[in-house]
Formats: sequence, C-alpha cells, structure tokens
Amino acid sequence: MNDLKDKVAYITGGSKGIGFGIASILLKAGMKVAISSRLLENAEKAAKDLGPEDKVLAVSSDVSKLGDEQAAVKKILDKWGKLDVMVANAGVGHFAPVDQISDTLWHEMVNTNLNGVFHSLKASVEALKKSKGYYITVASLAGTNFFANGAGYNATKFGVVGFTQAAMLDLRPYDIKVSTIMPGSVATNFNGHEPSKGDAWKIQPEDIGELVLDLLKMNPRTLPSKIEVRPTRPDKK
Repeated sequence: MNDLKDKVAYITGGSKGIGFGIASILLKAGMKVAISSRLLENAEKAAKDLGPEDKVLAVSSDVSKLGDEQAAVKKILDKWGKLDVMVANAGVGHFAPVDQISDTLWHEMVNTNLNGVFHSLKASVEALKKSKGYYITVASLAGTNFFANGAGYNATKFGVVGFTQAAMLDLRPYDIKVSTIMPGSVATNFNGHEPSKGDAWKIQPEDIGELVLDLLKMNPRTLPSKIEVRPTRPDKK
C-alpha cells in the first residue's frame, strides 16, 4: 500500500479530534477519505474544511448500530467502488466511581466504544478482503492501564485492544492488516474538553494521522499490530 494515491479510507468519528486529524493527513498523502458523524451536518461541515467533494465524502453513522455502518460503507462503495482502509475511531468517555456511574452511561460506552468497532469491521470486512486492505482501531492507553473512575472506559478500551488483536489473527489469511493505536493524552474535544494553547504538550490529532500514514507505508511483510503512543514529556505544571 506504499502508493496511496486514490486509495480510499473510511474514518468513523471523523468530524473532529483524532478522526479529523487522521483524515487531513491521509488526504495530503493523495487518498480519498470518507468521514462519519452521528449528525450528517457535522460531517458535512468537516468535509468542507478538509477538501473537495471528489476527495472527501461525509456520511452519517451511529457506530452503535450495525445498519448505520453498513449503509455508510455502501455509500463509500457506490461513490468510489472500493474501500482500502477502515479506521474505527469513534468513541465516548464518561468517568465516575463504579458504584455511581449510571446504567445509561455504561451502556453508551459499551455500545459506541466496543460494539462500534465490531460493527465497523463487520460492515467493511468483505470490501477489505477484496482490496487486501487495512483495519485500524483507535483504542487508548486506558486499554492496558486502569485507573479510578474509569471502570466503564477501561472495560471498553481493554475490550477494543483484545478484539483488535484477535481480529488481526483471524484476518491475516485474507492479507488484511490489522492494528490498534493506543494514544495517551491528545489535544481534542474528548469528554467536553476545549483544546487550547495549554494543550501544546499533548499529542496533536495530526500526529495520530502521521502514525496511521506510517502504518500504511510500512513494508507489507511487517505488521505493527499494537502501538502505544504518549506525549514525550508530561505537562509542566
């Protein structure tokens, strides 16, 4: 996949944050990119900021619903005829002690963060078999490091890491490459945060995009299947 010109990528949760950063880098590399948001208007606004209509497609999808992801992939195939890269990035986080987090918030995280990556793979896998493509999940360092108030988020991200590594073994016979990226602190709008100059020490969304690009350009005989990435230095307070 070293020649990325006109390769097609689909990035869930691509209207902002890490997803938007990945989309911007892949477009600069000559790829065509579809981005999703639960609200189509958000995806359309981001798509206009990213590039021309022949290179960027906005789709609406709630990844917690398999039908939404299937419809999104169909739109991509109808427009460009193929899918080479699937980036399952959409996610949510709610943080509270395990005895206080609500059933509603727990299931929102499970349905989006964990069920969502399965739905994204299920919807795209046949297209990826045809293209001998790449499936990438965006997990978190919270997928190996547990912390107080993170029971729900930890559970889903631990699950994403395990799911992705098992999927990697299942899909290797089809020449599909599978990786999970596990970022630490990233300057995004995650959990209601508003990025500012104070976030300069953090990983920037486009840094994750560069990492995805590196994976796509990796010699096909080599697969970095699980990548941890963190800020070089912690915040100086």
